[in-house]
Amino acid sequence: MNIFSQYKGLRRENYILCFGRLVTAMGSMIWPMMTMILNQKMGMKAEMVAWVMAAGGFLALPAHFIGGKMADRFNKKMNIVYMDIISVVCYVICALTPLSIKSIVLMFTASICQNMEHPSYNALTADMTITEDRGRAYSLQYLCANLGFVMSPTIAGFLFRDYLWLAFLVSGTAIGCSSILIFFFVKDITPVKDVSQKAVYQAECEGESLWSVIKGNKTVLLFIVAVSGYYATYQMYNYLMPLELSRLHGDSGAVIFGSITSVNCAVVVIFTPVLTKMFPRLSEPAKSMLGQVLLLAGFGIFFLFAGYIPSYYAAMLIITWGEIFNVLAESPYLTKRVPASHRGRVDGLSMVVRGGVTGVYQMLIGFVYGIGSPAAAWIFVLSIGGFFVFLTVVLIIKDRKIYKNLYFDS
Repeated sequence: MNIFSQYKGLRRENYILCFGRLVTAMGSMIWPMMTMILNQKMGMKAEMVAWVMAAGGFLALPAHFIGGKMADRFNKKMNIVYMDIISVVCYVICALTPLSIKSIVLMFTASICQNMEHPSYNALTADMTITEDRGRAYSLQYLCANLGFVMSPTIAGFLFRDYLWLAFLVSGTAIGCSSILIFFFVKDITPVKDVSQKAVYQAECEGESLWSVIKGNKTVLLFIVAVSGYYATYQMYNYLMPLELSRLHGDSGAVIFGSITSVNCAVVVIFTPVLTKMFPRLSEPAKSMLGQVLLLAGFGIFFLFAGYIPSYYAAMLIITWGEIFNVLAESPYLTKRVPASHRGRVDGLSMVVRGGVTGVYQMLIGFVYGIGSPAAAWIFVLSIGGFFVFLTVVLIIKDRKIYKNLYFDS
């Protein structure tokens, strides 16, 4: 069985977007190291790092709404290109100047621009893909991004100590190359016409506000909240885990964290096509629940065996399986259940809710970590994660009743 044959038959532009993601990911060396940059390079304590990261997240909230509105109103391809140009400028300036408060502003500006283009990427992929093919289209995009991610975190771990400026420069260059590819080679962005029964929930609702659409799709809002809980919990991989590795292993923590991140990407590359092929008929809410359960299991292993390096890689394997299931669920769920005219705004709303929940979550964890202990912080993470698993169980029951056409073959 050739597991990659499932990706045949998509539009040419789908493959170009995926390749653009791959090129960008090859240079994505900054954000995975953000906690360590603030903590080790700039001397911030754990509580301050949490506040800075949360503040950056809150400042990005309006940008998500703007990005969603741009996706529904303007040329999605050019939205991506313009946001990429700003990111490139920010990273190049960071590479050429010493680390300072200005660097933090530039790093967060670049990150906000990358978030603003997210609704355009997702909506453009949905426009070019019929409902039946959407799961594998997003799967391929995710796979390509992680092909690029495989080596970049490990390289960033080695550059971190003495050549951090080079990591900034490589990131800017990679994003620039991706923009050039998309600008010149993504030509046909005409939405496909899908008349299948599974597409009935995507009928255009021009003139209706986002809130009226959401009011009529309360299950979609429940999904957004549940997935936001997943991402808020997942962010402990970028916050609590590197803090723990620095505490337990000192300067070697950055290299260990970089290698763990590379394992994460390698597992994605290996297992994304496998899990996509094995579970094509599993509903998106069920995939989301599996993702959340596996995430908590992985964090539980990291917590119970902290200090034992091989356990980190076992935990990462399980966390990554959960990540794959969540990615296979998120974009297909939203694009199948909301009007095509509102995809960008719904995606933007999802990002806003996710950012808000993650910001509050991160501040709470920073507080618990500061006044309590690492163990208390991990127990808190696992407990809150359990609550969001419960919400996903409720979602599974409600979704099957409301979106019946999506649970049967057309």
